[in-house]
Amino acid sequence: MSRRIVLATRNAHKVGELREILGDVLAELELDLVGMSEFPDVADVVEDGVTFADNAALKARAVAAATGLPALADDSGLAVDVLGGAPGIFSARWAGRHGDDRANLELLLAQVSDVRDEHRGAGFVCAAVLALPNGRVRVAEGHFRGTLTRAPRGSNGFGYDPILLVEGDTRTAAELTPAEKNAISHRGKAFRALASCLREELSG
Repeated sequence: MSRRIVLATRNAHKVGELREILGDVLAELELDLVGMSEFPDVADVVEDGVTFADNAALKARAVAAATGLPALADDSGLAVDVLGGAPGIFSARWAGRHGDDRANLELLLAQVSDVRDEHRGAGFVCAAVLALPNGRVRVAEGHFRGTLTRAPRGSNGFGYDPILLVEGDTRTAAELTPAEKNAISHRGKAFRALASCLREELSG
């Protein structure tokens, strides 16, 4: 019989994406990945950490404690070299309102409009965390490098995907297919790195 493991999100798209990324290890360990929609009474966590790993750990620990089940969480954002790693943990609310993707990327492009192409390096960063009900926490990070375009391109993906030209490619992250993106994305890399921790902690 499958055991449940909870992803600390109410976003069904993210649950589906992670089922694909971790498909092999979930099948191997007979784990059923579910989202927070299964636990409507559990309150959302305030993400007030100062790093991606802090925020992911806050979410995973809280969900593991509230549900009594192993929990996964991640936090990610865009780090622009010339801005010293900003927007970073403020990526989702860079323009002032949480989750206004268009306003965020338009503000960012305006801020770097006079930066020459050779200095427009940037990358997505993701910290993925496994928290167990006993308080044990495991962390892995993934990175997805590229350079900033001068205008959005592509309709796949979300957030800053349309303005990150993928390193070694002629397309932005929003011009990749979902399968192509999962194979090289910061989120895919972080959770695949965490797969060995799942095997160590949840085998048997």
